[in-house]
Amino acid sequence: MTDTPGWASPGSSEPPRDGARPPAEAPAAVPGQSAPPHTAAPAWGTAPGAPQPPYGGQPPFGPPGAPYGWGAPPSPKPGVIPLRPLGLGEILDGAVSTVRKHWRVALGLSLGVAVIQQGIALGAQLAVQGDTGELTPALTSLISLPISALLTVIASALLTMVVSRAILGQTVTLREAWRDARPRLLQVVGLTLLTGLILGGLVLLALTPAISYLLAGADDEAIAVLLFLGGGALALAVYAWVWTQLSLSAPALMLEKQGVIAALSRSRRLVRRSWWRIFGINLLSIAISWVVASVISTPFTVVGMVLGWDDFTSQIDAGDTATLPAAMLIAVAIGGVLSSTITLPFTATIGVLLYVDQRIRREALDIELARAAGLPEHGGTGWGGQAGPGPARL
Repeated sequence: MTDTPGWASPGSSEPPRDGARPPAEAPAAVPGQSAPPHTAAPAWGTAPGAPQPPYGGQPPFGPPGAPYGWGAPPSPKPGVIPLRPLGLGEILDGAVSTVRKHWRVALGLSLGVAVIQQGIALGAQLAVQGDTGELTPALTSLISLPISALLTVIASALLTMVVSRAILGQTVTLREAWRDARPRLLQVVGLTLLTGLILGGLVLLALTPAISYLLAGADDEAIAVLLFLGGGALALAVYAWVWTQLSLSAPALMLEKQGVIAALSRSRRLVRRSWWRIFGINLLSIAISWVVASVISTPFTVVGMVLGWDDFTSQIDAGDTATLPAAMLIAVAIGGVLSSTITLPFTATIGVLLYVDQRIRREALDIELARAAGLPEHGGTGWGGQAGPGPARL
């Protein structure tokens, strides 16, 4: 991405301050000192209290009831979102619009990642075929999960660049997204590993009393259950709090060219005083993705059960419950490919739009995005009152 105002440029000593939205061009009214609007005598033939036309007899501009007959100009929308603080519906619509307008890149990228992920998982399951007994599920997960997580991180980084162009109404190819994201890929992988270690360490710390109680040889099941329930509830609450605090770190790293530690700190500052809103939107996006994935994958699971039912019952009779028949595994893998193709770009886009929305609310990023999109200010002199250069790219 090329540097534009609003996205931290290389060499900048510190990112924009939070909590301070730059002042608008026009001076704001001082509370208690605003003068009442001038009221003119009703025109002939109009009822008292009806909107009066300005001098010259022309009808007022803007919707009825607007002060002085002028309505607020609509927010510019060069791309998939309007350049102003976003509501929940606008964030969801922006995510869907990004996938729809850039489907070749978004769906093509997620399809390739999903095929590799499901192919590795299917290959591991077919190769092991239950030879390791009860350890088969754990072994196949150990083989497939690291590669799957790495591919998801890379895909999310590329999709971040797609969203940044879509906000400005610009097209992007997979080659361009890869070119822009490649210098930051190692850092975003390190950021993901560090975030996982932080979250995992906090969960383990919350469960330490229960684990210590069992390792000490205590045999009171009631106390052990209470310790695990209490530790589990504490672990869940801590996990949700920290996960939300750090949820904007990846977009900050990619779009502001921050370091790993700086991106974590940046995310924490952007989430401050908006924790519940960001947590709720993230949770809703996960729920929507889960529902969509279930709707897509369930028919394939049913087909797999029908095709492999005889083999499945034979394995159960033989006492082999470690693996599923090949027909079931293949059908489930096909369903997983299709569901991941749809849900991966949606969830990745939601995270980027939340990051942009927080910066619009706190730092007036909408003005900088309008400049980058080449939108003229009212009056035709460009944003900031001066004629600026041509459209810039994020």
